[in-house]
Amino acid sequence: MRTRRAALTAIAGAASLALTLSACGQDSKGGSEESTGSAKGGTIGIAMPTKSSERWIADGNNVVKNLKAKGYKTKLVYGEDDPDQQVSQIENLITQGVKGLIVAAIDNKSLNNVLQQAKDAKIPVIAYDRLILGTPNVDYYASFDNTKVGELQASYIVDKLGLKSGKGPFNIELFAGSNDDNNTKYFFNGAMSVLQPYIDSKKLVVKSKQTKITQVTTLRWDGATAQKRMEDILTSTYGSGKVDAVLSPYDGISIGILAALKSDGYGSASKPLPVITGQDAELASVKSIIAGQQTQTVYKDTRKLAEVAANMVDSVLNGKKPEVNDTKTYDNGSKVVPAYLLQPVSVDKSNYTKELVDTGYYKASELN
Repeated sequence: MRTRRAALTAIAGAASLALTLSACGQDSKGGSEESTGSAKGGTIGIAMPTKSSERWIADGNNVVKNLKAKGYKTKLVYGEDDPDQQVSQIENLITQGVKGLIVAAIDNKSLNNVLQQAKDAKIPVIAYDRLILGTPNVDYYASFDNTKVGELQASYIVDKLGLKSGKGPFNIELFAGSNDDNNTKYFFNGAMSVLQPYIDSKKLVVKSKQTKITQVTTLRWDGATAQKRMEDILTSTYGSGKVDAVLSPYDGISIGILAALKSDGYGSASKPLPVITGQDAELASVKSIIAGQQTQTVYKDTRKLAEVAANMVDSVLNGKKPEVNDTKTYDNGSKVVPAYLLQPVSVDKSNYTKELVDTGYYKASELN
């Protein structure tokens, strides 16, 4: 999911992720990496959103690793959160004759024309983690149970505040992801399905009164944008009282929220930090959780996601039907895209070793 601010903090850790990263050459713009392998499977184009998030660096390299293991060559490009650049990159991949495309869209509605070009060239398209909207030219979708992500974040807030046992009222502020990412509504709606009853009963109070998704989105999942909005909320709304919880959909956004809160004096014994959720288990945020700042994140094992996407394109190119486990949920406005959804896991200080270190996602030394 995505932001420049979080990645600048965490980028040093990205290179030492406990993942097998492929040796690649980089073009002069820093946007393209190519690896070679057996030619029997041809070349697969991989279009990722940005290198400014450690998560997407890991995703790109893991997709490359899985495809190379299957005998394919790969061409990996990063659009740096510029929809026009991503369109141009995909056009170039099609011109270069790739046999398949794996695309994590920057803007979910900007790819219709270029994917028609892919269709005309008989190139199958796998939507990676972000569903591409408004086109029939998406063959399959590989992602996580995105509604579950929001439910996990909200349930953590409910449990941490003791709302089920009748505690409250507490003040909460709500953040959502980018309005051009289809996942944003699933994360937010999943969370609100858990939180809304407590808001209705006034056990949770949104003092800013910003509760609609249109009021709380964060363009490009940008941490600096989230920081500015949190600062504005604190200035305009919290002359008295304090924030007890923040629903944050992504670690990079959480880092920005934390910066605003700490600038306002939160983090002391007299003014403790609120419960703050997140997503993606990015290195900087896991360290923040260990340090007692960010409270929770949702871990999505992107190594498994890369494997699913690679299997999908390999199956299609070999005349087989990929494995899917959802054929009803993901209507992109033009078709229901068959999907394979992986399950996310809630992580906090109590279980990060089991979920992240014991599984090999991070080395213990990286988290020191």
